[in-house]
Amino acid sequence: MEENAKQWYVLHTYSGYEERTKDNLDMRIDSMDMKEKIFQVVVPTEDEIEIKGGERKTVSRKILPGYILIQMDLDEQSWYVVRNTPGVTGFVASGTRPVPLEKEEAEHMLSRMKSTVPKIKLGFSEGENIRIIDGPFAEFIGTVDEINLEKGKVRLMVSFFGRETPIDLDLSQVEGI
Repeated sequence: MEENAKQWYVLHTYSGYEERTKDNLDMRIDSMDMKEKIFQVVVPTEDEIEIKGGERKTVSRKILPGYILIQMDLDEQSWYVVRNTPGVTGFVASGTRPVPLEKEEAEHMLSRMKSTVPKIKLGFSEGENIRIIDGPFAEFIGTVDEINLEKGKVRLMVSFFGRETPIDLDLSQVEGI
């Protein structure tokens, strides 16, 4: 196996064991003195705001469940250390040869992790019926007309006395049914 420059590779691991596998790799890199060949081990995650029952909660979600990114100079020794680490089931490869990520792909994945604006995960979408849980219209059911994530607002069409009336509410005032 010939020497390669410092590149990003994708490792396959057991889904749900990404952090434990990363810890195993970090320990092996230290104990086997591989810091000059294996530079970074990353579990790709991004922050997401989840709105449930009117509560906003920021959670960290894995971008690629079951995969880890590793930056390394690939040679026989570094390849051996990584592939024999508990939790690593293999490299993403063509045949038996690990294939590095294209520079743009790696940069895109890493930039998604550094994004300062978390994604918002809603339990509903346009056209669905949802319940108002706060404010003067609490317990009314409305149909989602428009969602504005930038402002954290939702426009509902609610029926009053047989007429559809638009109501603008904060995302924390509604929940999916």
